[in-house]
Amino acid sequence: MEFGLHAVHRYGFRFSQADVIDFARVTGDNNPLHLDADFAAQTPFKRPIIHGMLGASIFTKVLGTEFPGYGSVYLGQTLEFLRPMFVDTDYEATFTVQSVDPVKHTAQILGELKDVQTGKVTTRGIATLMHREKI
Repeated sequence: MEFGLHAVHRYGFRFSQADVIDFARVTGDNNPLHLDADFAAQTPFKRPIIHGMLGASIFTKVLGTEFPGYGSVYLGQTLEFLRPMFVDTDYEATFTVQSVDPVKHTAQILGELKDVQTGKVTTRGIATLMHREKI
């Protein structure tokens, strides 16, 4: 995988209800908006949504294991939650290198999560990473 200024990496994914339940168990975030269909039906979303941070966990998965990959050190992350995400829905994460500082071995990478069917961005953020070998 080539990593440098303007390089782009894509990753497809989806979450199941079991993933949402596991995330709730691990984090303690048992908000009924994520876990209770009857409660969620009374909200503007009409059905349970996944935790925003569960969706954003794709950032650390991809940046830590694929792009730039193993050895990456997270220095910072901004996030915007623009639209809800739902279980059993196909999403694509797109990561684009915005800037590189070869002296400090750091890069800023724009990440966007997009609903494959609608094409709408659900989550966006900038990650700042250090990687001694690849940056």
